[in-house]
Amino acid sequence: MTMNLTLNNGVRMPALGFGVFQTPPDVTAQAVGAALAAGYRLIDTAAAYGNEREVGQAIRHSGLARGDVFIETKIWISDYGYDQTLHAFDKSAGKLGVDRIDLLILHQALPTRFDLTQEAYRALETLLAGGRVRAIGVSNFMPEHLDALLKQATVVPAVNQVEVHPYFTQPAVQAADAAHGILTQAWSPIGGITSYRGTGTSTFDDPAIASIAAASGKTPAQVMLRWHLQQGRSAIPKSVRPARIAENFDVFDFELTDAELKALDALDTGVRGGPDPDDITLEAYGRPIPEA
Repeated sequence: MTMNLTLNNGVRMPALGFGVFQTPPDVTAQAVGAALAAGYRLIDTAAAYGNEREVGQAIRHSGLARGDVFIETKIWISDYGYDQTLHAFDKSAGKLGVDRIDLLILHQALPTRFDLTQEAYRALETLLAGGRVRAIGVSNFMPEHLDALLKQATVVPAVNQVEVHPYFTQPAVQAADAAHGILTQAWSPIGGITSYRGTGTSTFDDPAIASIAAASGKTPAQVMLRWHLQQGRSAIPKSVRPARIAENFDVFDFELTDAELKALDALDTGVRGGPDPDDITLEAYGRPIPEA
C-alpha cells in the first residue's frame, strides 16, 4: 500500500519516498533495491550525493517498469546558470540511465548569486516545457527566496524540499509553500540529523514521541512519518538497513489523533540541524559535478 499526492501541475507523486543522502555509492544500489522491494516507489537522490548512477542501476535491476518508479534528483549550485543547468540535466539523466526525470529541483537557493539561481530555474522551466521532466521544484528555499524566484518564474515550483521533523517544523516555510500551492517535502523527516549531530536529545529518544509510539504499537520513526503524511507533507526517510527500510514504509495501517498530532507539533525547538540556507555560497560549497 502507498499514498499519493497530486502536485500543482496535476502530476501524481508518492507521498513517502526513500532518500539516499550520504549513502555511499557502493551500498546505494543494495539499499534502493531493498526499498523498492519493500514498496517504495519514490526515490530521492541528487547530483551532489554522487550516487545517481547506483540509484539508476537499482531501479533497472528491480524488475519494475520505469513508469512505476518516481525519480527525484537535484541540481547542485556549481551547475547553476541557464546553459549549465541544461547540461546538468544531461549529466543526471545519463547517470540515472533515463530519458526523463520525474521531479528535478534546485538543491539550494544560493542567495549570494541569486541571478544564477533564477537562470537555473529558467532552465528547469525549459526542460519541463520540452517534456524532459514531469515536474520542477526547489529545495531549502525560505519564504523570501520563494518570493524572489516567483517575481521572474513562469512556473510555480511543485515542491520545496526542506528540513522538517518534530524538533524543527519551519511553520513559516510551510505556510509560504501552502500559500503558493507548493508541496512541502521533508528531508531528515524523522530527525536523524538530531541524532548524528549530537545536539542533545534525539527525536528517537524523546519521551513524548515514545509515549505516542507505545500507544500506537508502532516505533517512534513510524509515528513521525505518519505525522508528516497526515499533515499533507511528503517525507523521504533514509536508511541502509533492510529491516529499518521496511519499518519506515509500514505506516499506512494506523492513524494519529488530533491531540497526538498537536503534541508532535509542540516539540518544535526552532533549532535548525542542517546548514542555514543563507550560508550556502559557491566559495564554501561549490564543487564540480562529474560528467555522466
